[in-house]
Amino acid sequence: MSESHRSSHSILKRLDQGEDILLCLLLTTMLSLACVQIFLRSVLSSGLPWADPLLRYLVLWCGLLGALKATGQRKHIALDFSNYLVPKSAQPWITLATDLFCTVTTGTLSLAAWIFIKNEIEYGGADLLSLPVWVWNIIFPITFGLMTVRYGMRFVIGLLDHFRSHRQNRTQNK
Repeated sequence: MSESHRSSHSILKRLDQGEDILLCLLLTTMLSLACVQIFLRSVLSSGLPWADPLLRYLVLWCGLLGALKATGQRKHIALDFSNYLVPKSAQPWITLATDLFCTVTTGTLSLAAWIFIKNEIEYGGADLLSLPVWVWNIIFPITFGLMTVRYGMRFVIGLLDHFRSHRQNRTQNK
């Protein structure tokens, strides 16, 4: 395995670890806050007025980070019919085409999310805890951007692996 190949795998591994830590922190915060809110409502007939909106944002963040995690493990929603309809020799090409399509799609979504955030910065107001709305929505360009990086790296790694194995086969056949 080449040095660049190893380093790209270590980058993906670090991304996975960061996602795990952030998801654990968010889920712990979300569950703790929900339990406190339930206790306050049930026992003290009160509650934290900012807790419910914060919980909605935490659910959004956890959902998008979970989607990012699923793409990292290749467990995202996918049509897997190519495994049954396409010969084994064509499947690496299908995987490459899928990764390229996903790179372009998530890249486009990243751009749209950045435009949305830019507009929120320019025209949006304050929301929960007096923070600007864009702060709560910054998760969109972050997750779509990281998905783009992940799919792009997979595409490049897959392409390099394909050409490397093709070159090795040519060398062995000589």
